[in-house]
This record gives sequence, structure tokens and C-alpha cells, in this order.
Amino acid sequence: MSTAGALRSFLRYLRYRGDITLDLAAAVPAVANWSMTSIPRAIPADQVPQLLTSINRHTAIGRRDYAILLLLARLGLRSCEVAFLDLDDIDWKAGRFSVRGKSGRRTELPLPNDVGKAIVEYLQHGRPQSTSRRVFLRGKAPIRGFLGQSAIGSLVRHALKRAGIHAPTMGAHQFRHALAVHMLRQGASLAEIGEVLGHRNPQTTTIYAKVDLDALRKLALPWPGGVR
Repeated sequence: MSTAGALRSFLRYLRYRGDITLDLAAAVPAVANWSMTSIPRAIPADQVPQLLTSINRHTAIGRRDYAILLLLARLGLRSCEVAFLDLDDIDWKAGRFSVRGKSGRRTELPLPNDVGKAIVEYLQHGRPQSTSRRVFLRGKAPIRGFLGQSAIGSLVRHALKRAGIHAPTMGAHQFRHALAVHMLRQGASLAEIGEVLGHRNPQTTTIYAKVDLDALRKLALPWPGGVR
């Protein structure tokens, strides 16, 4: 409960006891609650190739991690969408695949050529033998799919540390922010960005307007008295 809510409850209690006669609870003002006050924290665009280059793709784990990082960076997928990707979700002939997002909703996406090649490289020369239908498997016993999205976050954190990259955050979501920022600076509309990221509510995408500094400068009012 907020401080204002607690104060209202206390004043109602005092009135109930008869200590006060006026309804002072109604006089407690509402506190402004601003939404989306933070700024998306994204890994700089020049550090994404640096991170991908640092992956040792001569090992099974390296091929897996490279494919996962490509999915995050190129398509802005959520951690859960990568972790729970199944072999049956990929349509190789059509060059498309589907992911299960929030609330189990299915979203169909194009499979870029470089991402598809990275996944094939892992499937053919890195993925352990398993009855699991998950695309990406653990590298150590028990050999199975990831149990949750935290495994993807841990993978990203270790990859950033090995590459010596000091990113704004250590989680996987920063690649999603980075893709949105890149698209915005390339002239994409917020509606187009929301479609790529799979936002159901258009309001969710508006947070990226904060990072378009050139557009925001045009909206800024002149400082009274001029610039000093």
C-alpha cells in the first residue's frame, strides 16, 4: 500500500472511532503515477558484432551460443521464445518459424539466412543426441532443453564477460531494445517496430520514442532568454 493509501485508511479509522468528525481521507490528494519513466537500456550497435565474433564457433557450445545470440540480436526474441523453440517450429522450406510468446500466443517470423545457417550448423555439428524436440539443449548432463528463460540470461551474461564487453545490463532483453533502437534510427515507425517485437498493445512500443533524440529536439520548446 502507498503512503497516501495508508494515510487515507488511518483517517477513516480515526473517523470510525469518533476521534475526528470530518472526512479528512477525502482531502488526501492522489499521487501522480507516471508510466514508462525509464529509458530502454540497449547494448550499443557496434558491440553486437564484437560479441558475436568473440564466440568460439569450433565447439558445440560455441555453435549453440552463437545461434542463440543471433536470434536475440537479429530478431529481438524474448528469452523464453528462444529457450522453448522446438524443431517443429521451423519451416525450412518456407524460410519461416514460429515462437510462443506471452500467454502462449504464436507469432510467425521470417528466418534470416545467417540465422538459419547458424542453427543448421549447431544442429548438424553441435547438438547432442537426444529425444527432446527442443532446438537448443544443455551442454552437460542431463541432456535436455532449457528449463526456463533464466538459462538464456545466464548464457548472455557469461558471453559478455568473456568478450570483455561492459554492456548497460547483463540480461538478454537489451538485444531486444537494441533492435528497436536500430530500427527507429533507420526510419521505421513505432507500429513497424511493435509488429517485429510482437507487442500486442501499441502503447508498449511508445517507450522507444524517448531514444529518438533527433525527433525529440524538434519538439523541444526554446529556452526562455535563449541559449547561454
